[in-house]
Amino acid sequence: MVSGRDARLIRFLQEELAVSAASIEMALRREDSGQGPLPIVLWRYGLISLDELDRVFAWLDTVDASG
Repeated sequence: MVSGRDARLIRFLQEELAVSAASIEMALRREDSGQGPLPIVLWRYGLISLDELDRVFAWLDTVDASG
C-alpha cells in the first residue's frame, strides 16, 4: 500500500519529471528490497538526472514543511 505522501511523490514524478509508470514500479521494487529510497533508486538507475533528483528533494522539503 502506498502512503499519501508516496502517492503525491509518484504523481510529482509522473507529472513534473515525466517518469514512466514502469520506471516507478521498477524503482519501488528495488526500494522494497532495500536498495534505498525511491528518488535515489531512480537516480542510481539513470531514470532521473542529478538536477531532477535535486528537484525531488526540494519538493519533498516543501511537502514535509507543510505537513
